[in-house]
Amino acid sequence: MATIFWVEDQSHWIDRFKPVLESTNFGDHQGNEHDTQLNTVVTYRLANAARQKITVTPDEQKPDIAILDAHMNGNSGAGFSVSRALLAKWPKLPIIYLSEHSGTQTEKTALEEMYAQDFIAKHQHNIEEVLCWRIKAILRQNSQHQQKREDVLSTGNLLIDLTTWEVYWQDKKLMNPANPRRPLAPMPRKILYQLVKCSPRPVSTGQIADYLQADPDKFSYANYRQHIKTLRHSFDMAEGGQGSFIERCKSGEGIVTFGDLGAYCWK
Repeated sequence: MATIFWVEDQSHWIDRFKPVLESTNFGDHQGNEHDTQLNTVVTYRLANAARQKITVTPDEQKPDIAILDAHMNGNSGAGFSVSRALLAKWPKLPIIYLSEHSGTQTEKTALEEMYAQDFIAKHQHNIEEVLCWRIKAILRQNSQHQQKREDVLSTGNLLIDLTTWEVYWQDKKLMNPANPRRPLAPMPRKILYQLVKCSPRPVSTGQIADYLQADPDKFSYANYRQHIKTLRHSFDMAEGGQGSFIERCKSGEGIVTFGDLGAYCWK
């Protein structure tokens, strides 16, 4: 069973596609080729309503895939605004555009700037089958990617992509707290990797210096502590910037200070 988040302003398209999307077996993206349950298709006719729903939806209830129209209610950028909201909350969510504007600048923008995984023209032969083929293929590809555990280091809500070295917390990419438009700097990411890899054992300043191949006479506990502070604030920013992650660290969960040895550990 798949959960599909669909934004479409024209009722006749919803009436045409929704029964097909609900009843199609999209295969084993969740490990069950013979799942007979109906898919959940949540539809929105207004971009504002869709963005509001994204804001209040818990991370654990994220959809499996989103289908967006680009031009809605006379607004050529409505679908793109929803796309930005979806990716801000769930960076790895696959998005398909189902549009009447294929072969135009709209398609180019969707694929190159909005990171859409596909763009499908509504007016084509057997469109219902085409849409379902594409959804099934994308869900299967995403499932295979998630199953390549040698490519990631993960624990709970934390995932470190060992190919790109991007870090995700609750499906949100960790960013630089000093400049939220930039990713977390390499040094804190490397330190986080070592903390997670060694968990639950603490990692001392000297051990981190060895791992980073840094000069132990120059890499002090103050350096280590500053990188830990950056990491904690980055996690907290991913949770909304209310200080909850930092408070949990003080209570012994997250990136925890280990005694008076100049060490930290991931719990």
